[in-house]
Amino acid sequence: MKFKQSLAIFAVIIVVCSFFACTKRGEEPVQTKKLKVITTLFPVYDMAKNIGADKADVSLLLPPGVEAHSFEPKPSDIVRINEADFFVYTGKFMEPWAEDVIKGIVNKNLVVVDASRGTTMIPGVFHDADEPSGALDPHIWLDFDNAIIMVKNIVQAFQGKDSANKAFYEQKAGEYSINLTELDSLYKTTFAVCKNRTIVYGGHYAFGYLAKRYGLKYLAAQGVSPDAEPTANDLIQLVEQIKKGRIKYIFYEELTSPRITETIAGETNAEMLLLNAAHNVSRDQLDQGVSLFDILRKNLENLSKGLECR
Repeated sequence: MKFKQSLAIFAVIIVVCSFFACTKRGEEPVQTKKLKVITTLFPVYDMAKNIGADKADVSLLLPPGVEAHSFEPKPSDIVRINEADFFVYTGKFMEPWAEDVIKGIVNKNLVVVDASRGTTMIPGVFHDADEPSGALDPHIWLDFDNAIIMVKNIVQAFQGKDSANKAFYEQKAGEYSINLTELDSLYKTTFAVCKNRTIVYGGHYAFGYLAKRYGLKYLAAQGVSPDAEPTANDLIQLVEQIKKGRIKYIFYEELTSPRITETIAGETNAEMLLLNAAHNVSRDQLDQGVSLFDILRKNLENLSKGLECR
């Protein structure tokens, strides 16, 4: 496998880079050193950045604007991970490449944080060669209970490495979790009275957790991966359901072509609205400091319109 070969080729480079990085870190006073954190996707980036605040240097491994499911790290990315204090990833179902990277880590001081640990996962709905039967839905952050568990996993890791600032990290994580709880309550209130309770999504199957949590019906044109193309029969059935249910709005996905949604909209005269699963953000959004909460609030605004909630 090409990716595994890259790991082997750059093993020596990683060892050398890690040696010099560790030597440099050892010369710095512990109390003035920021935690160096590498995160995979935008949700864990946003969580770690808010928990660490000015005591952590948090970076996003996924390049801005890149679709998350098709991403594989470059050798330079692996070097970055080896030079970090923390590697925070969403879980093996979202980043299947992560386990191979972790096995090749030579930095013995690196703390690996599987943010999915302890979360409740639901089965994937679509199955094909890339999504075998038994695979779980990786979009765990779209269930707010899971998101709070992810925050706990990150804060506990930070506290274990930097016990002097334990209370600081606890406070920041608490504030983040309170915001998640409040937003969850707003979602529940909004979805309590809606004329339509069916989300029709022209993208991949990313909102199963949200639909399950709030008792909504969810129809997606694609599987868990955006590479899973719908068949002509799938689209015909989806168009028929939209017409039968007199659905006025359908949703399209972020950072990918809305071609499928446009096709469905053209057949049904439905209006298109963005529904953003927050895997990643664009370069402009990252530079502007867009947060996970900004995305989730905009989602609620569009869902409220699309489901005709009052």
